[in-house]
Amino acid sequence: QIQLVESGGASVDPEGSLKLSCLLSGFPFSGNCMAWFRQNPGGEREGVATIATGTGGRRTTYSASFKGRFTISQDNAKNTVYLEMDMLKPEDTGLYYCAANLRSEWCSINAGSYNYWGQGTQVTVSS
Repeated sequence: QIQLVESGGASVDPEGSLKLSCLLSGFPFSGNCMAWFRQNPGGEREGVATIATGTGGRRTTYSASFKGRFTISQDNAKNTVYLEMDMLKPEDTGLYYCAANLRSEWCSINAGSYNYWGQGTQVTVSS
């Protein structure tokens, strides 16, 4: 069974940092698009960042709202994608999902392009 499992969400102060993890199982790690999304109170999932786990297509992309503060990366040995979140703001609060578009090398930042999703991990930024 193909699964994505997120972890690392927490409650932090403004300007704090977190590192989220997304473990992919049941499918080869290389050669996929993987991405992070933030779900807003209305239920829409806003793209945060994407990464191509293989060598084709765009390596990484970022939404302008998060670029410069968030960094997406991968660890092939652990079948894991990370999202390092720095200088967090209250507006970054939300339920963060990991998603995958398997066997794709051109990674869209739109939620509709992804059909494998994790369970979400909550990030709350407040003082």
